[in-house]
Amino acid sequence: MARGQQKIQSQQKNAKKQAEKKKHGSDQKAAAKAALVFTCPVCRTQMPDPKTFKQHFESKHPKSPMPPELANVQA
Repeated sequence: MARGQQKIQSQQKNAKKQAEKKKHGSDQKAAAKAALVFTCPVCRTQMPDPKTFKQHFESKHPKSPMPPELANVQA
């Protein structure tokens, strides 16, 4: 365990590291949520790309009409 001056330096270093982390906003959940740009109109599930969206729609909602944005997407 650190004592005295070493402890103070360690606390300052940790505080600086935490401040940098907050400033850059390296939150993985926020980044993942921002990547989910396509939303299924039937079940409101979010997907990252049109290919995945079309695969989801074909497997989960086969009786529903295909949305127009998926008409020309290659699955």
